[in-house]
Amino acid sequence: MPTLILASTSIYRKALLDRFGLDFTTARPEVDETPHPGEPPATTAERLALEKARAVASAYPNALIIGSDQVAYRGEERFHKPGTVENAIAQLRSMSGQAIIFHTAVCLYNSRTGTHQLEGVPTEARFRPLSEAEIVRYVDRERPLDCAGSAKSEGLGISLLDYMRGDDPTALVGLPLIALARMLRAEGVLVP
Repeated sequence: MPTLILASTSIYRKALLDRFGLDFTTARPEVDETPHPGEPPATTAERLALEKARAVASAYPNALIIGSDQVAYRGEERFHKPGTVENAIAQLRSMSGQAIIFHTAVCLYNSRTGTHQLEGVPTEARFRPLSEAEIVRYVDRERPLDCAGSAKSEGLGISLLDYMRGDDPTALVGLPLIALARMLRAEGVLVP
């Protein structure tokens, strides 16, 4: 089996990939994540997933490389990783009572053949109306500063939602494992 590389330093994506019980290495992709002018959010996520996988390919010439990216949005408004408590609180205020799309893309790039598989998995998450006290309490307890949209559905963030709708519950966390398992099997990797 070729070497398996996760082109990400995300602890969330690493924890998800660990579920498969496969040996893999992580690598930091150096990619500019700025959206192209006029680029739809889903296209941004899918382009970046492929770019992240390709970014580490030269260091791993006989590998299967996993790239992933997520863009959270409502209409034309995008919700990035907040980085600060103030930004997280502002994002959650804006998302209160709203349906947000989290489009998560995954790419499996074969660096030996130069071929790739790419899939985008949207998840709709509707935030319930949130009081200022709930938002502040949540941000203080969860510290979701490194998550698009300031909410961790795998933790306390689930309490902020009315519902989630999508084909893969792991997509919202950052790595669509159903799609990835299908891609790995297509490359001859035994999952399970």
